[in-house]
Amino acid sequence: MDLDLSPEQKLVLETARDFANTTIAPRAAEIDRSHAFPRDLIAELGKMGFMGIAIPQAHGGAGMDTVTYALALEEISRACASTGVIVSVNNSLVCDPLLIFGSDEQKMTWLHPLASGTKLGCFALSEPDSGSDAAAQKTTARRDGEHWVLSGTKNFITNAPVADVAIVMAMTDLSKGHHGISAFVVPLSTEGVRVGPPDQKLGIRGALSAQVFFDDCRLPASALLGNEGEGWKVAMKTLDGGRIGIAAQAVGIGRAAFEAAMRYALERKSFGKIIAEHQAIQFKLADMSTDLDAARLLLWRAAAAKDAGVARYTKEAAMAKLFASEACNRIAREAVQIFGGYGYLEDYPVERHFRDAKITEIYEGTSEIQRLVIADAVVGG
Repeated sequence: MDLDLSPEQKLVLETARDFANTTIAPRAAEIDRSHAFPRDLIAELGKMGFMGIAIPQAHGGAGMDTVTYALALEEISRACASTGVIVSVNNSLVCDPLLIFGSDEQKMTWLHPLASGTKLGCFALSEPDSGSDAAAQKTTARRDGEHWVLSGTKNFITNAPVADVAIVMAMTDLSKGHHGISAFVVPLSTEGVRVGPPDQKLGIRGALSAQVFFDDCRLPASALLGNEGEGWKVAMKTLDGGRIGIAAQAVGIGRAAFEAAMRYALERKSFGKIIAEHQAIQFKLADMSTDLDAARLLLWRAAAAKDAGVARYTKEAAMAKLFASEACNRIAREAVQIFGGYGYLEDYPVERHFRDAKITEIYEGTSEIQRLVIADAVVGG
């Protein structure tokens, strides 16, 4: 396996790293404190091509590959986890399904502005009573002449308070279980759509999320994404790509925590020497560094599998997401421990990394769900 990056990938990596270091990172603590959506940063990232990295240029994107996307997203997330997940959702959960399943009209209307960063999207699958059990949808869409009438509630929808459009899953045939789910492209300005107040969260506070309510929302027949009854297929394929994005976010957060801990360990003195000279701290740093490299390699493997056109890279994506998210939490936890009491203060960044890390084990499929996905692939062959 060739792990050397191409000149184009190196250029994107360097561009993302420079922008993250000079423009995003100095804003990260304030974004977290104020729960502020970084609108200007997202606009700049759009101009740079980062809101649709792997979308063809003909559709408004940068025309790069998934490995490049993972490289850029790690850098952005290292600087600010909130900004990272906003970028991830727009790329993986909105642009990707539009590219794969969208009609020419949907691509022209939505994919180009989303991929170029002039509009922002969200993905509405989870519901108040349907999180990990994503097939248990209660949101419905019934046919009424040339329209669909959408009714229900979606939960924890990242970007919803600031998004222009949503990819929404709804039951169109209750008798068919998950085979009765269909996907829809829903402008959030549509009459009957209402977005609740932003969630008050432990971490990723600048990535606004909220409930979305559909009160007999009338949609044209052209709002259907793909074919009727294909919503489960749309959702699962989309989540495969989304898990690559969350793995990249987790690697970025973990790297930020590790680098902060390393700097502190080389400065802080205890018992007459810098704490990096104590074996107890050295072992922590060794484990953190190993976790980080292993997570990145799993991430790159999953991204490369997607780029290679592998029909199902579900196992690879689940492994990357599972390991990277749990490694991220281990690293963030140890970073706080290395900082000692200072790590518990908002004055130092590891407190924020510790809070931001937790969600990577939960959204786009909990660690428990990832283990079920991996086990199914391993046992089922």
